[in-house]
Amino acid sequence: MSEYQNIFTQIQVQGPPEHPIPIADQHWRTRGTFFSRLVGRIGSAQFGPIFLGGYGIASAFCFFIAFEIIGLNMWASVGWSPTEFVRQLPWLALEPPPPSLGLSLPPLNQGGWWLMAGFFLTVSILLWWLRTFQRAKALGMGTHVAWAYAAAIWLYLVLGFIRPVLMGSWGEAVPFGIFPHLDWTAAFSIRYGNLFYNPFHALSIAFLYGSTLLFAMHGATVLAVSQLGGDREVGQIVDRGTAAERGALFWRWTMGFNATFESIHRWAWWFAVLCPLTGGIGILLTGTVVDNWYLWAVKHNFAPQYPAVYETVPDPATQPLPYVVDPKEKS
Repeated sequence: MSEYQNIFTQIQVQGPPEHPIPIADQHWRTRGTFFSRLVGRIGSAQFGPIFLGGYGIASAFCFFIAFEIIGLNMWASVGWSPTEFVRQLPWLALEPPPPSLGLSLPPLNQGGWWLMAGFFLTVSILLWWLRTFQRAKALGMGTHVAWAYAAAIWLYLVLGFIRPVLMGSWGEAVPFGIFPHLDWTAAFSIRYGNLFYNPFHALSIAFLYGSTLLFAMHGATVLAVSQLGGDREVGQIVDRGTAAERGALFWRWTMGFNATFESIHRWAWWFAVLCPLTGGIGILLTGTVVDNWYLWAVKHNFAPQYPAVYETVPDPATQPLPYVVDPKEKS
């Protein structure tokens, strides 16, 4: 008798640890494995082995330096008080250099720490991308994960490096911090005429919501047919079984069209990847090509002009100066 399993009722089966396939550079890989019931609640209960690699070690080292620079600067900003550090952590920030310094190397206390932290964080992210790419190649996999990661790196570089360089100031970059970076986003949108009128921002949001919808639809479908073996997706892709056929039938009945067990992953991958790609394009154009997105939208019939509620008053700065009669002329 088949038994329905989901994340709340799943049974964890623990057997001998699964050993990885042989690879050329096995000396970079840890040997030990252990089982975690907590990890087993969301995936396989086996933890390890982990492939470290030169790129992985260098990436972790650079990330630790960036993390320490950001954390210690935030801690110093509250007088090295552990209590205040924990209490104010969501509001603490490491700010970029002021706009007056342009692209110069600033003093440490005027954005130099931000520049140093950004350098090590960027190196860490790029090294991790190399590690991701190489691991996929070593296992004979496609490099889809690495290129999806590269889409997120593109948006990160636009916000913290490419656009500030084009604008001629590190002060255009995003501060490190939780709420401070949200405040930066709000101020950025207001300064350039409301980012909601940016068509690439609109595309980015559409792909964001679209990818969540696609993943939710696919995840729900697989869970719904897991009692029929739908969780064994690889087998269902090669040999259409009861689970795949019923999932396809369900979507044909509900919306007249269905993606296959294989193509749904391509749909979701593209939607997710296009979210940061289009978002990065929209940010890159802001301030460099378009100074006010609302005026741009009105000009290109992308948005209606605000109705004139009050009577238009001439700007005094554009009017000619009134003629003043010299008292000597009267005499």
